[in-house]
Amino acid sequence: MSLRTSRPARAGQYLALLCYLVFLAFPFLWLISTAFKPARELGSLHPTWIPDSPTLENFRQAFDEQPLLRAAGNSLTVALSASLIAVVIATPMAYVMARQRSRLTTAATGWVVVSQAFPFVLVIIPLFLVLKNLHLINSLFGLIMVYVVWSLPFALWMLVGYVRAVPAELEEAAAVDGAGRLRTLVSVTAPLLAPGIVATTMFAFITAWNEFFFALVLLKSPEKQTLPVILTHFLGAEGVADLGPLAAAAFLATIPSLVIFAIIQRRITGGMLAGAVKT
Repeated sequence: MSLRTSRPARAGQYLALLCYLVFLAFPFLWLISTAFKPARELGSLHPTWIPDSPTLENFRQAFDEQPLLRAAGNSLTVALSASLIAVVIATPMAYVMARQRSRLTTAATGWVVVSQAFPFVLVIIPLFLVLKNLHLINSLFGLIMVYVVWSLPFALWMLVGYVRAVPAELEEAAAVDGAGRLRTLVSVTAPLLAPGIVATTMFAFITAWNEFFFALVLLKSPEKQTLPVILTHFLGAEGVADLGPLAAAAFLATIPSLVIFAIIQRRITGGMLAGAVKT
């Protein structure tokens, strides 16, 4: 009887999951379709999923109209640097917060969670003034520091869960065998934390890669602007979008994220499962 009642429930779960996947995939699939449509089909009153006459003209126009390669290089430099620096700083902090339980670490964890609720608009003016005094306005290094500070709480929060998933008994056993603290961290704890570190780095990278608001405010020179900012240049003075080249450029902007996810998918999955513990 229980088996009969579980089958409809399981079918409902799979149906809900399928609907959710379709909901997530629809914008991306429509973006790809639009990127390969000629101008005649983009203006059609009866749009279709598959272009009747696929073309690469939108991609050619996108590269001709805007410096996409230079902007992608800026985004890659900023996102990669910010994610690596944030994880390097967050990893030892997360270890201390996870292993040494106290009121101070509890308060720090609470502050990390609360800080994620701060809106960008709340901090942009004081942040701009601070960076101006440090002569870091219109600087990729200044933007990297902003991304490090902004992604550090999230990285710390994630890594605390991963560290707590590593049994402390393993470290105690290594200490009994004569291993020092540094040897224990390098040989025992670090390999077990590798999936969590990779997953955290990935999320920090994607956050910095897609960020728009800080880059728009802090970067003024066209040669230093990142890819999300460059995408706005496909909008006309009256807000009319050059839809074909915009879709082509936006599709190209998503490729790095998809490639990275495909390469390290197993490590990300392992890291997410390892971090799925009560923190």
